[in-house]
Amino acid sequence: MPRPVTLFTGQWADLSLSELAPKVKEMGFDGVELACWGDHFDVQAALNEPDYIAKKWALLEANGLTCYSISSHLVGQAVCDNIDARHAAILSPEIYGDGEPDAVRQRAAKEMQDTARAARKFFNARPGGAPDRVVVNGFTGSSIWHLLYSFPPVVPGQIEAGFLDFADRWKPILEVFEAEDVYFALEVHPTEIAFDIASARKALEAIDYHPRFGFNYDPSHLGYQGVDYVKFIREFGDRIFHAHVKDAWWGHGNGDVGVFGGHTDFGDARRYWDFRSPGRGDVNFEEVIVALNDVKYNGPLSVEWEDSRMDRFHGGAEACSFTRSLDFAPSNVAFDAAFEKGKH
Repeated sequence: MPRPVTLFTGQWADLSLSELAPKVKEMGFDGVELACWGDHFDVQAALNEPDYIAKKWALLEANGLTCYSISSHLVGQAVCDNIDARHAAILSPEIYGDGEPDAVRQRAAKEMQDTARAARKFFNARPGGAPDRVVVNGFTGSSIWHLLYSFPPVVPGQIEAGFLDFADRWKPILEVFEAEDVYFALEVHPTEIAFDIASARKALEAIDYHPRFGFNYDPSHLGYQGVDYVKFIREFGDRIFHAHVKDAWWGHGNGDVGVFGGHTDFGDARRYWDFRSPGRGDVNFEEVIVALNDVKYNGPLSVEWEDSRMDRFHGGAEACSFTRSLDFAPSNVAFDAAFEKGKH
């Protein structure tokens, strides 16, 4: 049967979940991918408040919704990043503290370990039972992103040291994911340790192909870079733990701005690329669905909606409808089997 269609709540965290949930249902979604910010999912409350999880599921059920994954992009980003004033805006005061970089990274790492524990506890209480695979999506951050296009040239070993730093910081986190039977899905994305196919391979090598580390597939972050986003699925099929439906267009603008963005804001007409509501960009989602079927991905299709040019409630409903019309179950028979002798 077709996959469930969910909404990632990260871009809607200005609304409380009680405000958002009925609107998610009105837009036509089956459920949500809960962001670990706003009031949508609080890791420490899930671990420490006796009735927090029961109330969360009751709210979702009252609105005819379910949940298949949670996402901790903001905290995950701080695990490996070069911490500066930007992080104060995305982290809680408890994690950012006084902003001393390594202390921030250590607190973020501990919170990611707690996120695995909270995810298991949350989904163990899921009405109807936990999903086959409990997934936390997120970012990793990177100590070497600033060396992407570097002059002066990087010195020997500098990039390798960045991947080693990633492994040193994330392996202890992944051991907790292992203990809790939870999977971490990195959204491959500029600013992360993995942002294309080549760096995704290096990331897997760095952590010795840890079984709990995989990917939250999102074609929108690959296409405008010139990365083959369908090849990504076929390359890492057994590591795709979750999938976003998010669109982008590229090759636009007036020639003033290139792929690096020119320090312009999203929605600026000069931009070479921008995010668009699913179906209105340049991602070939037909090929994406075929490839996801080929690698036997059967998890949810989670709409991550971002489009500066469109009302988000109109866009969310449109994206849900587009995703439902796009998805189809793979065949369980060969189409030409009826021609075999004895079959008719």
